[in-house]
Amino acid sequence: MRVHVLGAAAGGGFPQWNCNCPNCTRLRAGRLNGRARTQSSICVQGLPGPDWALVNASPDILAQIRAAAVLQPNRAARDSGIAAVLLSDAQVDHSTGLLMLRESTRPLPLWCTDPVYEDLTRGNPILGVLGHFCGVERRAVPLDGSPFTIDGVPGLQVSAMPLASKAAPYSPHREHPVPGDNIGLTFIDTASGRRLFYAPGLGERTDAVDAAMRAAQCVLVDGTFWTDDEMIAMGLSRKTGRSIGHLPQSGPGGMLEWLAELPQSTRKVLIHVNNTNPILDEDSPQRAELRQRGVEVAWDGLEIEP
Repeated sequence: MRVHVLGAAAGGGFPQWNCNCPNCTRLRAGRLNGRARTQSSICVQGLPGPDWALVNASPDILAQIRAAAVLQPNRAARDSGIAAVLLSDAQVDHSTGLLMLRESTRPLPLWCTDPVYEDLTRGNPILGVLGHFCGVERRAVPLDGSPFTIDGVPGLQVSAMPLASKAAPYSPHREHPVPGDNIGLTFIDTASGRRLFYAPGLGERTDAVDAAMRAAQCVLVDGTFWTDDEMIAMGLSRKTGRSIGHLPQSGPGGMLEWLAELPQSTRKVLIHVNNTNPILDEDSPQRAELRQRGVEVAWDGLEIEP
């Protein structure tokens, strides 16, 4: 199994176009030891080959495809290494890139849960718009943990589980979440049995998610905020990280405490990192703490073979 990180930032990317927080300001000025990042998305394959499953289609998808030679197999006049698209939620930063794929020469195979399908046909009708172009062939993601395979991506099984997080702002159940608004995904190499658990939006610890993370050789999980009040402290929002569905890294009950309880052999990688998060500064004390704990920060172009 091979995972290619296309984008590692949260919504807005890094630097965010209209943000003058210390991280964004210093990166633009060349005074921050860190990397620019596009919005969160990965692609996954089981066996080596030209085709991949695109997991979340960010608004930056065109730039990400241009930067990822693996998605340009060049077998025909019009071609792509994207065999199918799998969505973890209906958030803007994970779904609006679908519109950029409208020139597909065939309907896009799209895997998503029922609530996500509802949100993308009603609240934000992206799929209706695509119907005027390439269209989609929707496949339902089961929420009972049963494994499924994706046509065109051999050697790979996937299973999904509901996560405690937030639905998209345009969802009718934004304040009353339902199972399937947000899912964690386990990718399984059918030859080796090795697993990677992926959850870019993770707002609460549960026994089921803990078990899935413990069973995986690598976890690629929510790294949005360092502190729960990060955006409030900077005067950028009135909302805490937890209130919008993201478990902070630091503090009691935070992501770092959780990751520390996983087996020592587990590879731990943070993704969906907000532009305000101090871990984007590779010289920061927060980044030093991650290194001490054996926790990595994903970057655009990172390749993982669990």
